[in-house]
Amino acid sequence: MDLFTTFKISGSALKANRVRLNTISSNLANVETTSTPEGGPYKKKSVYFETQPITFKEHLDNKLNNSIQGVKVTKIVEDQEPPQKVYNPDHPDADDDGYVAMPNVNVLKEMVDMMNTTRAYQANATTIKAAKRMAMKALEIGR
Repeated sequence: MDLFTTFKISGSALKANRVRLNTISSNLANVETTSTPEGGPYKKKSVYFETQPITFKEHLDNKLNNSIQGVKVTKIVEDQEPPQKVYNPDHPDADDDGYVAMPNVNVLKEMVDMMNTTRAYQANATTIKAAKRMAMKALEIGR
């Protein structure tokens, strides 16, 4: 595998993890949002990744016939779980019984997902830095 393939794979992972971090941030920012333009409380969003297949040209150019793939975001899906009902008759969005439909966002789970995504992002950034250092060392040897 050459250095440019390393950059391509890690770069695709960086983009995908950035989207996931933004989605998690949106979930955390809306943990108390009880009214949205679509109606009802905010619904948690989840990001789905998929391997990104290489193109036919890239496959032909690959001499060892290894399947080198990156990662891409395939979809961002709203969670279909029902909202949590919290008794708060003073809230402006309370129903006739005094219950407010709250978003189905679990803050603890979102924080764990954020930590995992941050670690994956850091690992890919470190991979790119290491590949860059190797390329620079190879150029220094050639002098």
